[in-house]
Amino acid sequence: MRITPRRLALGMSLWIPNLFSGIRVRRFSEDWTHATVELHVNVFTRNYVKTAFGGSMSAMTDPYFFMLVMHQLGRDHVVWDTRGEIEFLKPGRGVLTAEFEVSRERAAQIRERAHGGAKVLEWFETVITDRDGDVVAKVRREVYIREKKRVTSARG
Repeated sequence: MRITPRRLALGMSLWIPNLFSGIRVRRFSEDWTHATVELHVNVFTRNYVKTAFGGSMSAMTDPYFFMLVMHQLGRDHVVWDTRGEIEFLKPGRGVLTAEFEVSRERAAQIRERAHGGAKVLEWFETVITDRDGDVVAKVRREVYIREKKRVTSARG
């Protein structure tokens, strides 16, 4: 069964770590360039002072850049999330949203840089906003990309 953006969004929302963390994937675009993720701040996802738990905010941003890159580059590349940074700017309450975007052009540049098996470490940035559109946190995620050895060897 081929994974579609809609199936992946549903599966990621029902995946136990996300489901019980209040994380909902609203959508992946059909061309794998965009994703929208929400965090519902509730009794299970808030901290001692009743605002969004920082770990939940970090978790809501964890796999999405790497997934967008992976689906655009295809099976000939190894892609994974290597590290993240988050800067908390304001207490998060209610429903928080993060938008992830990896343009076709950027994916093509990454593919070119990874050609021949070169290791590519690429940083991506997004923000987490509240219902009013105020920025609650700034997030950076680093993604590792490398063309698979079987592909590089086949060319050689």
